[in-house]
Amino acid sequence: MAASETTEAEYDVVVLGAGPPGENLADRVHAGGLSAVIVESELVGGECSYWACMPSKALLRPVTARSEARRVAGLKDAVTGPLDAPAVLAHRDDFASHWKDDGQVRWLESVGVDLVRGVGRLDGPRRVVVDGGRVLTARHAVAVCTGSRAVIPGIPGLAEAKPWTSREATSAQAVPGRLVVVGGGVVGVEMATAWRALGASVTLLVRGEGLLPRMEPFAGLLVAESLAEAGVLLRTGTEVREVRREAPGGPVTVILDSGEEIVADEILIATGRAPRTDDLGLETIGLEPGSWLDVDDSCRVRSVAGDWLYGVGDVNHRALLTHQGKYQARIAGAAITARARQVPVLESDRWGAHAATADTEAVPQVVFSDPEAASVGRTAAEAERAGHRIRVIDHDLGAVAGSALYADGYRGRARMVVDLDREVLLGATFVGLGVGELLHSATVAVAGEVPIERLWHAVPSYPTISEVWLRLLEAYRG
Repeated sequence: MAASETTEAEYDVVVLGAGPPGENLADRVHAGGLSAVIVESELVGGECSYWACMPSKALLRPVTARSEARRVAGLKDAVTGPLDAPAVLAHRDDFASHWKDDGQVRWLESVGVDLVRGVGRLDGPRRVVVDGGRVLTARHAVAVCTGSRAVIPGIPGLAEAKPWTSREATSAQAVPGRLVVVGGGVVGVEMATAWRALGASVTLLVRGEGLLPRMEPFAGLLVAESLAEAGVLLRTGTEVREVRREAPGGPVTVILDSGEEIVADEILIATGRAPRTDDLGLETIGLEPGSWLDVDDSCRVRSVAGDWLYGVGDVNHRALLTHQGKYQARIAGAAITARARQVPVLESDRWGAHAATADTEAVPQVVFSDPEAASVGRTAAEAERAGHRIRVIDHDLGAVAGSALYADGYRGRARMVVDLDREVLLGATFVGLGVGELLHSATVAVAGEVPIERLWHAVPSYPTISEVWLRLLEAYRG
């Protein structure tokens, strides 16, 4: 519901930002009996709904569906020719709700959360001023859920060239003839995959030596092989020295550190994120504008007197993923409600209702490339750096009966990282067609700290790709 137009109002909880974390936190505290208002300067639903998760996956699904179909006998000959780019873009527009938030606003109304449109800024403890006029005061908590934005590096000429960020890459209304993508992380890989399949000539420039550096090295290798087969020109160990665009909308020239020049129609910068906290009034409560918010496991900001400020989602830099932001919102919402009702908060319980432990121990992520890459928990290198004594078990995912049935010539790999002292999984990674739907079983095993001995009794159905679990466990037991 829209908040009343009075210049001052008081709520139990004031939420800045109506993306998934803000929506979920407001819903949780309201369900706990507290009043809540959300302040939003753009679209209710946030980055995920309009410029990230939903539109990007809508662009990618036709790509992976066609790829899978072309690997099935009796079907491959029926799936020929290019993708229908206008139809794919229209399908994407539907999933982005045509950049209108009516449905999300109706959802807020249905759960009893007020909405104030405008830019909200902190103005001292528990006080938020919207657009310099309306004042919202929080009885118990203010939650900053404003998310993050793409970083534009200080490369000469880049800002003037008006590069694409993830927003433009997921909302563009036409396929560029030539696209340069800078960055080998999730956004760079997914958008190179999508726009190449839609007909663009794509060059992917990576400063490091491989793709998807936060995953196991084999994930980046397998995805790089597939991108190369699709016609993407991948250049690793490369940096951009300068960018030139002589006229708005005209060709862009990308000059590499080697002096080589690449001419394209658009350049996408996918090299990092920064918190959207630079214009929030953090200075009024002793914090640095533009900084990440340092929070405890209940997402309460540590360095603010009175324990009333929370940072949920990307702004706390714990795990920049929509599902983790929503998870944090559920944790923070429960903690805010408990503290408001003077109920003991279970801060000492690692896996209790008030600690976002999964942010550090069991973060799942799927990269919707072709093939998909999916991981949860720690990589082998991360586990070793954390001091664990580990054993790594790998298996060829293509050697599983379910994979062979899924697609001819199925290529993939699976890995589990085992803590030898406790005999539980610390992490798992899968690369292959359709493995995103395989990931949650690994997430349950890692978050639940299920003993390997008990996993032996979790029998995978035959013939599914999930049978890889049996092969991994057999290899571990010898």
